[in-house]
Amino acid sequence: MPAVLLAPEGPAPLVLEPSVEAPAKARRYLTDRFRELGHADDFVGRLVVTELVTNSYKHVGTGHIVVRVLLDVREPLAVIEVWDESSALPLVQDESDDAESGRGLLLMEQLVHDWGVRPLNEEGKITWARCAR
Repeated sequence: MPAVLLAPEGPAPLVLEPSVEAPAKARRYLTDRFRELGHADDFVGRLVVTELVTNSYKHVGTGHIVVRVLLDVREPLAVIEVWDESSALPLVQDESDDAESGRGLLLMEQLVHDWGVRPLNEEGKITWARCAR
C-alpha cells in the first residue's frame, strides 16, 4: 500500500479503479468532504478533482487512484491530493485553437491558489492543489 494511505491525519481516502466512472465518484467524495468540513461552495474543488482524476485514468490507466481532501492548517485552504502509480508528470499544454483536449490543467491553474506534484519514493506521485474553502 502506498505511503499516502498510511498518513495518520484526515479521513479515509477514496480508492478508485481507473475508469470513466472515477471522476464522478471523486466529485461525490469531494462534495461529502467539503460538507463535513462546513464548506458550502465546492465548485472549484469539483473541477480540480475531476481534472486530476481524469488525467490519472487517461494517462496512467493502471493501478489505483487515491483521492484525499484535507485542510491546510496554515491557511484557510482545502488541499486536494490525487495519487497514481505513474512517475510521469502532468504537463500544462499551450493553448491551441485546434486542440480538442488539453486545457484542463491550464484552466485549473487559473482557479487554484497553487498546485504541484510530489514524487513518491515508491513508484508514483501525488498531484495536489490548494483551493479556497
